Amino acid sequence: MDSSVKHALKNAQQSIYSGKFLAALEILKPYHDIPDSSRTEILYTTAVCYRYLKRYQEAQDTLLKLREAQPDFGRGFQEQGHLYLKTGDKKAALVAFTRACEANPALEASWRMQAGLLAEQGSEQESKLAQAQALRLQQLPKELLSVTNLIAEGRLLKAEGLCRKFLKNQPHHVEGMRLLADIGSRLGVLEDAEFLVESAREFAPDNIQVQIDYIGVLRKRQKFEKACLEAKALYERDPANPVFQSHYAIESLQAGDFDKALELFDQILTTIPDDATTLTSKGHALKTIGKQDEAIKCYQKAGTINPRMGDAFYALANLKTYTFSDAELSKMQKAEDSGQLLTNHQSQFCFALGKAFEDRQDFSKAFTYYERGNKLKRIQSRYQADQMAEELTAIANACNESLFEKHTRTGDVAPDPIFIVGLPRAGSTLLEQILASHSMVDGTLELPNILSMVHRLRGHHKVDASAGYPGVLNDMKPEDFEKLGQAYIRDTRIHRKHAPFFTDKMPNNFRHIGLIQLILPNAKIIDARREPMACCFSGFKQLFAEGQEFTYGLEEVGRYYKGYVELMRHWDHVLPNKILRVQYEDVVADLETQVRRILDYCGLPFEANCVDFHKTDRSVRTASSEQVRQPIYKSGIAQWQNFEPWLDPLKKSLGPVLKEYR
Repeated sequence: MDSSVKHALKNAQQSIYSGKFLAALEILKPYHDIPDSSRTEILYTTAVCYRYLKRYQEAQDTLLKLREAQPDFGRGFQEQGHLYLKTGDKKAALVAFTRACEANPALEASWRMQAGLLAEQGSEQESKLAQAQALRLQQLPKELLSVTNLIAEGRLLKAEGLCRKFLKNQPHHVEGMRLLADIGSRLGVLEDAEFLVESAREFAPDNIQVQIDYIGVLRKRQKFEKACLEAKALYERDPANPVFQSHYAIESLQAGDFDKALELFDQILTTIPDDATTLTSKGHALKTIGKQDEAIKCYQKAGTINPRMGDAFYALANLKTYTFSDAELSKMQKAEDSGQLLTNHQSQFCFALGKAFEDRQDFSKAFTYYERGNKLKRIQSRYQADQMAEELTAIANACNESLFEKHTRTGDVAPDPIFIVGLPRAGSTLLEQILASHSMVDGTLELPNILSMVHRLRGHHKVDASAGYPGVLNDMKPEDFEKLGQAYIRDTRIHRKHAPFFTDKMPNNFRHIGLIQLILPNAKIIDARREPMACCFSGFKQLFAEGQEFTYGLEEVGRYYKGYVELMRHWDHVLPNKILRVQYEDVVADLETQVRRILDYCGLPFEANCVDFHKTDRSVRTASSEQVRQPIYKSGIAQWQNFEPWLDPLKKSLGPVLKEYR
């Protein structure tokens, strides 16, 4: 925050404390249109002043501007609740205070106001739960309450500094350890997060929230079996507890025990038949194992019970084969336009509406919703295209010919991994399904192991050719590379069955092919590539569960594709004949020829099952799960052309790569 803005806010707040609201407004007025994140605090403080002055329409107009600038700002929803109370709309106030707590669970006032309003309408049980949350926050040390608030508002580095300072004085404070672990998890420092939660468990073995946090960290680290065992232990404390049943069900699903997951979901629904969240989760499980009709029924019921549950409607759209009815379309538009959704749910509705209007061939309206959904995601994102371009350049500069000449015969010689890299929506799931249909190959997941390894090598440095990763590769010893290769083989074992080879289809691994070569020189690497306009626009209209933040803008996704092609050309130059490039359009045009080419590269004998990949019975968890259960179809190749009038920013950012991408 700029020092002048800081000074203005401080002076305005002092005026508010003195009851001088007009003076505060005058101080804040010059800063209403500043372009940076400070505008959020300026608008929030301005709205507070207008409310105290009983200028309610001006307060409302300011809150609308605040929502445009920062849709999930919890204190904005809280102020909206106070404003509704002043204008006599208690029903709307309760909704606003509820949204405030969803956006920022650290808002004690919103929990307290909820408790009072719920009690007034006779919802005693819900009122008691809200009051309990308010009491818990009141009892937190003020430093940790500030940390919780900073986490909710996305100010993670400031939250980390404050939390570490608190833990220096109280190193065994369980809530402090939990919060620092949460920050680490959000920043991707998952090993540290796991260590912190494990330590907290030692100090508070009966703390249920610590146990739930531990399960969550294990899942993020893809330690699915261990997470499932921990969830089972939690469930066995009280098998009738729906919360424990839900955690055990989710972890069973992640571990591949779909029967157990579905059994547990049904247990919950026996007790709480109208639980839309559980119905949606059950739908995800059914979809993953190919029971699409049953999944659709779950999603539809969840959407009927809770018309504002974006997850259920987007899940239907994400099947790629579902067509929304006119009634569903109207319901989604009403929810998206309600102004009462958090960003995640609103963006889900936007992407679902984009798909619905695309199916109706109303491409103008479809693009409007796709763009709106992407804009909402960009507001939440920390992705910076310039920084990514710098990182890709740093990797190419550090991983030069001399690096590989210096480090020959390094790493673990295991030939087991087959890496499938590239961009999302380029056909990587199709290639994985083809390979996983072979008797000698296990299909796994988008494994995070290489990215986690890079994070450890980076330390606290940004990607840099001289310091940290990848510069550190030049100074490492042969035994270092061998240990890393052995660790990769060991740590990925839990995702495999008994085949001698396995796939790792984390697309972002294309950035780290140099590291892969040094630690696993006999691994195979397949570059799944697709025509740039089709690939980029397909990514733009896909709402990813997490990661892939470069897809949330036409210019951003075009620049990323361009950087990817340039880096892959670099790898081809410094590691000749190492990588097999497979063009999606070639696979569609002549499947068997490309299957034979892929199997030859991997040293595998031809098997007809690889051509009949759509008959393979295995769980598929990516956005293409339903498409790879069908034979190859050509209709998707040129779908982007329906949106060509709006794609000039994408074409411009691609530049020469628009034509020269193979």
